[in-house]
Amino acid sequence: MIKLLKNLSAYKWIILAVFGLIFVQSLSDLFLPTLMADIVDKGVVAGDTAYILKIGGMMLMVSALGAFASVIASYYSSKAAMGLGRDIRKKVFHHVEKFSLQEFDEVGTASLITRTTNDITQVQQVVIMMLRMVVSAPIMLVGGIIMAVSKDAQLSLVIVVTIPVLIGSILLIVRKGVPLFQTIQKRLDRLNLVLRENLTGIRVIRAFNRETEEKARLKQANKELTDVSIKVNKVMAFMMPVMMLVMNLTVVGIIWFGGIRIDNGGMQIGDLMAFIQYVMQIMFALVMASMMFVMVPRAAVSAKRINEVLDMEPSFLDEGTEKADRIRGLLEFDHVTFSYPGAEEPALSDISFTAKPGEMTAIIGGTGSGKSTLVNLIPRFYEVSSGAIRVNGVDVREASQEEIRSKIGFVPQKAVLFTGTIADNIRFGKQDATQDEIEHAARIAQAEDFIGKMKDGYETKIEQGGSNVSGGQKQRLSIARALIRKPDLYVFDDSFSALDFKTDAKLRAALKDETKHATVLLVAQRVSTVVDADRIIVLDKGHIAGIGTHEELLKTNDVYREIALSQLSEEEIA
Repeated sequence: MIKLLKNLSAYKWIILAVFGLIFVQSLSDLFLPTLMADIVDKGVVAGDTAYILKIGGMMLMVSALGAFASVIASYYSSKAAMGLGRDIRKKVFHHVEKFSLQEFDEVGTASLITRTTNDITQVQQVVIMMLRMVVSAPIMLVGGIIMAVSKDAQLSLVIVVTIPVLIGSILLIVRKGVPLFQTIQKRLDRLNLVLRENLTGIRVIRAFNRETEEKARLKQANKELTDVSIKVNKVMAFMMPVMMLVMNLTVVGIIWFGGIRIDNGGMQIGDLMAFIQYVMQIMFALVMASMMFVMVPRAAVSAKRINEVLDMEPSFLDEGTEKADRIRGLLEFDHVTFSYPGAEEPALSDISFTAKPGEMTAIIGGTGSGKSTLVNLIPRFYEVSSGAIRVNGVDVREASQEEIRSKIGFVPQKAVLFTGTIADNIRFGKQDATQDEIEHAARIAQAEDFIGKMKDGYETKIEQGGSNVSGGQKQRLSIARALIRKPDLYVFDDSFSALDFKTDAKLRAALKDETKHATVLLVAQRVSTVVDADRIIVLDKGHIAGIGTHEELLKTNDVYREIALSQLSEEEIA
């Protein structure tokens, strides 16, 4: 928590102003009971109307000053807390952007969303409370005790008895409640995960009639969060009644013993009224402190979770400064081995090949053979366990990630579109692209026809996740986004899977001319997609089972021939 609060240093002058204003407000509140005592003892009892009006006017002025200080302090404390939240959110986002896919896999997207939203909000709320209470509560507590003792030292013994009881009750309740706050945040993560899976996977859920089971899963996650929330609130609910009981019993005791003191002539009525108010101020200072005890533990849990993200070191950072433009388009895998964290066996073992400019290198293999893992290593989404990957003749670890990725046009296996227009999505690959460049990329990607049939053409709005276009249309727009970059290396990760054979053939023919000066790496499931490749790499269980042309592999490679026979007839192969 303290680590995050250090970010408040940017708002030190605002915080000092808040502390000053709260100090003024607290002094105003402490001064008012004394003025009231004077009105009663010297004005009401003596029947001096002029004195009542004079002191009453002073009370109004003091109250107005306190109210003004309180409003301004609230404004500035909110400004500092919201600014802190904005800064932490920005810091977390920029830090997460440095993560490799390995860190995303480790923390989980749902948890990252919760930490960036709910957890930071918890910290914001407690900072607002702290800025108000951290000065006000101690001043009201100490000031109230001093003023109460000054009014009547003997009657103050009542406070000596009740305050330890109140503090003990608060500490006992907090001790029971604090461990539950961490559980709440974990249950919130779980609920967020289940809800996110249900919303993103709604088509699959409906297609398999799993609505009932998913409702039950969400209900269970919701119930788990509800149960622990109710449990912690039950514990915390004891706090206010206990405090009010102690406060009211204290007031009864003061009136009882104060009445005896007035009878004996040791105290005046006004002083007793002021004394009661000072005791209430002392008690309310403890109530404010107890509210901090309720909020700080939960915020501390949230702060810990935020710090876990900020302290998480990316598995690799940019260290290289070389320019990746020695040999344009050259891609080399040099004895590359890669294992996922915690995996028993490597996902890829001893992979070596070279893809040259002007050539199409295809990768084919069964499910789980390591095709997508291989292409994810090229833009350095993951770090290789051993060996080296060179883009344009430079090891990807010796150039910055931005430098390496600027040379690559990457089309992922799962086509991802962003909210905005079709033009915006294609322009995502090149921010300063002209309309002619956008249309040219769409034409090569075989997207021009369906875009032209849309009412607004290239200005057609894409819904969240591309829900208003088909799978094949998504893939073609993703391909256009990569083409518009005119990179040195094109990487297509099974990017033609949703296309029909006719569109697939037309697209590959159009790509030939467009990419003749670049290297093309094509991952595919279909033999028909890779048949014309200059070089086909056959992957099998993370190993290279063979490299060659379609004809060569049919003759010499059993794995490739098996894949070909599963898709093509003997006549087509012949």
